[in-house]
Amino acid sequence: MKWIWEQKEWPKYQFEKNLLRKEEESFLMQSGILKGSIKHLNKEESQTSAIEIILEEALSTSKIEGEILNRESVQSSIQQQLGLKVPKLKVSSIEYGTAEMMSHLYLHYNQELNRENLEIWHSMLMNGRRDIETIGAYRKHTDPMQVISGNFNTPTVFYEAPPSEKIPEIMADFIDWFNFNAKTSTLPISIFASLAHLYFEQIHPFEDGNGRIGRALCEKAVSMRLGFPALLSISKTIEKKKKTYYQELQKTNYTLNVDSWLKYHVTLLLEAQTYSLSLVEFILKKTMLFRENQLNERQSKVLRKIFDAGPEGFLGGLSAGNYQSISKAPSATVTRDLGDLVTLGIFRKEGILKGTRYYLL
Repeated sequence: MKWIWEQKEWPKYQFEKNLLRKEEESFLMQSGILKGSIKHLNKEESQTSAIEIILEEALSTSKIEGEILNRESVQSSIQQQLGLKVPKLKVSSIEYGTAEMMSHLYLHYNQELNRENLEIWHSMLMNGRRDIETIGAYRKHTDPMQVISGNFNTPTVFYEAPPSEKIPEIMADFIDWFNFNAKTSTLPISIFASLAHLYFEQIHPFEDGNGRIGRALCEKAVSMRLGFPALLSISKTIEKKKKTYYQELQKTNYTLNVDSWLKYHVTLLLEAQTYSLSLVEFILKKTMLFRENQLNERQSKVLRKIFDAGPEGFLGGLSAGNYQSISKAPSATVTRDLGDLVTLGIFRKEGILKGTRYYLL
């Protein structure tokens, strides 16, 4: 059976045009809500929201590829990229490079796509890598570019991409296609973004980093069509059901019909928007909480730790033991601090004795 790129009609994807009309309407409506939500924040709150969403995406897009980055290091790097003065932390090459790439995506969202920018992104992502033959350029190796799983002795080839010698020409076509659809309404926005992601993944032009760049291109596609940074939590949403993501990609290996992929990916975009909205509301809640309440140093430290966990909060709630571990306070002080936070309406208390847990209201 021929791989998708070996078929003469590729990349002329086939899909039912009216299949996702309602989803596209919802996507556009939520885009307006997200833009309005951020617009009503003050400058500091708006910047904080952007940093938090970029941070979550940077951590999640790396986690999908099996890389666990330090949250504080990536956050500090993003803040520096956005021109903020923050204390310098010891940051690894991969943390700095990922933060740099995600910040570049945000700052230059409306810049026309070209080979140079893609190669800049790749250089950023591969910062410090010594196991990659070609960094900041399309792959050149003559070996087949295969997506493989399983052990060394019995590998399973899930996909084989076009040979390296064909990449420059294929990518030139992709870039032309992307820029054309970024400027016109030929394709609905959500479908354009979903196809951009798929089309790029099927080409797999780099030795490594294709997944991260493909997901970034999806966000760029939305941002260019909307005319403002979309700030979508795409990778965060994919990370929750990573297995499904790879299964849906695999379904497209041999067929031009992408109805299944579009149903999956457009729904994913809607979920990503919903999460971004919840994150903006969560950040506003955090800002108001610290602004309106006089908290001691211990309470502030614990609350910041909870907010760092995102809208989902601590799994299973905050216990007195968690509070003590974070604050280093004695038991009597912990009890008093937690009681005060309940009285202030910041926490709600559930359970009794050792089963007592505290949740943000």
